[in-house]
Amino acid sequence: MPLSIGLTSIGILTVAFFLVRFILRDHLFPLFPSTPLLGPPRLSLLWGQNKFLRSLSPDDVGKVYEGWAEKYGAVFRIPQYLGRSRIVVLDPRAVEVFYEGETEVFVGTGVAKRFIGDLFGKGLLWAEGESHRRQRKALAPAFSNTAVRRLTSVFFDSAYKLKSHWDSLIDAQPNGNHIVDVQSWMNRVALDSIGIAGFSHEFGSLDGKPCEVTDAFENLSNARPSPLQNIQFLLGMFLPWVKDWIPTERGRKLDELKISLRKVANKLIERSRVSGVTNSEDKSIIGLLIKAESSEGKLHMSEEEVLAQNVLLLAGYETTSISLTWALIELSYNLAVQAKLREELLRNPNADRNEDQGMEKLPYLDAVVHEVLRMHPPLAETTRTAATNTTLPLLSPLPGRHDASVAIQKGETVSVPIVCINRAEAVWGPDAKEFRPERWLEPGDSDAYTQVSGYRHLLTFSDGQRACLGRGFALAEFKAVLSVLIRNFEFAFPVGPEGKEPEIRIKREGILPRPKVVGCAGVEVPLLVRKVDSRFQDFDVLT
Repeated sequence: MPLSIGLTSIGILTVAFFLVRFILRDHLFPLFPSTPLLGPPRLSLLWGQNKFLRSLSPDDVGKVYEGWAEKYGAVFRIPQYLGRSRIVVLDPRAVEVFYEGETEVFVGTGVAKRFIGDLFGKGLLWAEGESHRRQRKALAPAFSNTAVRRLTSVFFDSAYKLKSHWDSLIDAQPNGNHIVDVQSWMNRVALDSIGIAGFSHEFGSLDGKPCEVTDAFENLSNARPSPLQNIQFLLGMFLPWVKDWIPTERGRKLDELKISLRKVANKLIERSRVSGVTNSEDKSIIGLLIKAESSEGKLHMSEEEVLAQNVLLLAGYETTSISLTWALIELSYNLAVQAKLREELLRNPNADRNEDQGMEKLPYLDAVVHEVLRMHPPLAETTRTAATNTTLPLLSPLPGRHDASVAIQKGETVSVPIVCINRAEAVWGPDAKEFRPERWLEPGDSDAYTQVSGYRHLLTFSDGQRACLGRGFALAEFKAVLSVLIRNFEFAFPVGPEGKEPEIRIKREGILPRPKVVGCAGVEVPLLVRKVDSRFQDFDVLT
């Protein structure tokens, strides 16, 4: 049974840990001192700047980071909880070297590793070094261009099934429109797509079939934060087992998710083994994993590693559903962009029948998709721990220094704020904080632009050794679903009682931060949806 600990005792333990860490690590044993870095002041003994930053929108966080970079330099130090701090890197050269050093020099933080290992197991997301390279190589064939082309029809099938359900909902309304919680539906279409394309499994989420995984993810996203959860988080920095002593609502939801993911993984793996078709017919992710598990294979994967790849459900479900939700939010805010995208789609009515080749004829769809990914990366920041003493080169020296480099001590926490770099005015121009897909159709040849590493100068898919393996998969699914929805439906925000559009905020209690409309109980994003007039379609295509 969980142990009962008084809040006073917990407070005393927290302060004691803070003092021990502060005295021993920061003052008595700085064996390889990091470069002295400037940064904002500590706002709280317990939380540093953390609570302030978490209270901001992504746009405001970017502005704050850019302001600090202008004041303190492109690499600065931010106070963290319990006297800790982390180094924030915005210098493009340092960012590039940081990502090149992942899995070897910069590794997952202790908290992140424990969380991932406990929830998903020791799979690709958890692994470092040689283990990471071996697992990634085993998974790579499932995400090749050829493999993605074979799966494109699956994405369109899910999108048209979604369309059929929405048609029925709208047809039942006398006024020809319906308020739809698009986030919930994007969850369903994403889960069904990754289920079939990745695991040869029909979840049936779009058809309303009960699904433990969906329920667990949504329950976790809707869990309410509590002071007890904050205490658990603080003590968990030093005592990993403390989470078992202090039960919280979030902890219970995580346990439910862990159980449901393991059930799905066990069921799918067992079915693939019994079917006997894995080696010749099954081209899904799970089929290739079973093949890699074979002791005869050159890339042997253990039973534990195979089971741990259920993390791909997270990658294919959470990130895609969040990105699709943001796309519909931005297109509802920017109706002219929505209309322009629909015009392109209607002028190319057979694009989806030609699968990925047809998508090449839709440059504005490509621009909208990448602008959503630029503005709203599902993972807003990469945070790692230095596994060894190292040095990051800089494009130019920091204020008051002559050498263009920064020394990083082993054990230091280092962050690259993806959302900040994706929205940096120095890179994307004075309108960097605005949603403007046209920028992707214009030449981007400035020095600042080309200095940023990553796919198409974005860090949304990370970079280096941990660059997103499923990028092609994600882009194909994103474009397929969005093209079907915008071709067939119009989206707008329901007008509130004061004639204002609703406010969007970020809810961080789930695995990844999600948008939500202020005033809704959970992570809901209700939008007004109606069918595109067929007469307009015919006219537009003919002209």
